[in-house]
Amino acid sequence: MVAHSTVLTNARLFTALDENAVDNAALWIEGDKVRFAGPFAQLPEAAPRASSAMAVVQDVAGKFVMPGMTEGHAHLSFADSSPFAIGDVSVEDATITAVNNAKLMLRSGFTSAVSFGSTFSIDVALRAAIASGKIEGPRLLAAGQDLGATASNVDSKGALSQIADGPWALRQAVREQRKLGVDIVKIFIDGEAINPVNPPGELAFTDEEVHAVVDEAKRRRLRVACHARSADAVKQAVRAGVELIGHANYVDDEAVELLAGVNDQVFVSPAIAWEINYLEKCESIGVKRQTVIDQGYQAELEASQIAMQKLRAADVKLVIGGDYGISIAPHGTYAQDIEFFVDYFDMRPGEALLCATRNGGLSADPSGGRGTLAPGSLADVLIVDGDPLADVRVLQDHSKIAVVKGGEALVN
Repeated sequence: MVAHSTVLTNARLFTALDENAVDNAALWIEGDKVRFAGPFAQLPEAAPRASSAMAVVQDVAGKFVMPGMTEGHAHLSFADSSPFAIGDVSVEDATITAVNNAKLMLRSGFTSAVSFGSTFSIDVALRAAIASGKIEGPRLLAAGQDLGATASNVDSKGALSQIADGPWALRQAVREQRKLGVDIVKIFIDGEAINPVNPPGELAFTDEEVHAVVDEAKRRRLRVACHARSADAVKQAVRAGVELIGHANYVDDEAVELLAGVNDQVFVSPAIAWEINYLEKCESIGVKRQTVIDQGYQAELEASQIAMQKLRAADVKLVIGGDYGISIAPHGTYAQDIEFFVDYFDMRPGEALLCATRNGGLSADPSGGRGTLAPGSLADVLIVDGDPLADVRVLQDHSKIAVVKGGEALVN
């Protein structure tokens, strides 16, 4: 039986309301919600003080207690295969992969996830199975197949994509995805340096087409995510009303100004795990490092560092999430993104944690209630044997993380 109340005491508490942690703190959970989070001396008298049939009171011996994290750029149906063969998979194998990855993501400390594309629209069934308790996994916003135009970066990628051209064909594609039950429509506005047909900066859609996708999605109460590496792609996305922007590696002053103007509505996931790992591990997938540099990925990583400094200065909301699910950036390594934010974007550890918790929670649910520990928040909690404010890499060690989702502790 799940205890109605849980009180964690003697905690180093990170509420994600700011960058600070409170020592000798308490967290009181009732049902699936947080009732109190703060100094133990301020714990309400009504809180249980000892364990009973309906309550658990646990001294966590100074461990770090924080909100569950959000993977803001998730691909649960990706099978850790070569980045050049993501769509080469059967629906049966992709489904098994997604179920296993959902459990791994949750056990890695990610209690929510925002999908940025799924093979075969598997996310929809995955979301339902998680919500019903049939399988373990994060609270999932489901996307369908990537929506692209002819000659876009996702053209001819099999199970990964849906191709449509023109405003009315794209509206029909959005309606088809709505019929399947997605939460998010993912579009590829520009391309990728490894794709000679659609590199970054070459816009795959016209303004009219992107506006049609967003208008149709919003009429259907869906959200829109996009792949946008170039400044022009970012500007097209913001002007059309896209809420979730992946990458934004190259931004000019106009793009920054546009993003700053909607910084309460739009979230950016830089997703630089691809560039970093491609540069470092390219030989493992048969590509020479000089080839990767010639393709422009070293320059893209450097541009990303400059871009994120501009976005931070403009108070644009950044979230972690790095296209994990390929051989050189496998599932289970999601928390490495926090380390990248510290090392490559010069973030303070607390600032990077806010990207993983508060900002990520808002990207998944803009109405609030995720990613923070405050009265009324969902009781998605991590108990960490270590201090991420001292070394964020501790969050990459799953053995040091205990996960509570909706007030229920996961048991191995």
